Amino acid sequence: MTLLTRIASDVQLMFRRPPRQQYAALCYRVKKKTGDVEVLLMTSRDTGRWVIPKGWPMSGKLSHEVAAREAFEEAGVRGSVDTETLGSYGYQKVLKDGIKVDCKVKVYGLQVSDLAKTYKEKGEREIEWVSCNEAVKRVNEPELRDIILAFQRKMADQPATKDKK
Repeated sequence: MTLLTRIASDVQLMFRRPPRQQYAALCYRVKKKTGDVEVLLMTSRDTGRWVIPKGWPMSGKLSHEVAAREAFEEAGVRGSVDTETLGSYGYQKVLKDGIKVDCKVKVYGLQVSDLAKTYKEKGEREIEWVSCNEAVKRVNEPELRDIILAFQRKMADQPATKDKK
C-alpha cells in the first residue's frame, strides 16, 4: 500500500459516519391447510430489487411500532408485531441527492392478519408472498438472507405452527 493510498484510506475513515438506523418488518403468514410459512417481499421504488418494508425512526414510536407502520404504509398489511428483533442487516442506501449512506436495519417479525384494500404506497411497488427459500433467492443482502433462514428454522421448530396466531 503506497503512502498516498494509506493517507486517503485514513482520511476516508475519519469522515465516515456511523450507520443510520432503520426498522423493518419481516411480514409472514402461515397457510391454514399446510402450515407452510410465506413471507412478503416487495420491490423497492427506486431500483426494483426485492426488499422487506422498512423505514426511518419516528418520533414517539418504538422501533417495532415503526416496523409495523412501515409494513402498512408500504404493503398494506397489519398484524401482530414482535417486540424482539429477529436480527439486523446492513446495506447502502442511495439518497435523493446521490449520496450513499450506510444503514443498519433491525428486523421484527410481523404475523399478518389483515390486508388493506387501500394504503399509502399502493401501486408503487410489486408485492408478492413467497416461501422463505424463494425469499432468500430474491433478496440481495446476505445478512437479510441469514435472518430469513433463521426465521424459517424457528418457525419449523414451533409445535403446531399452523395454530399460531
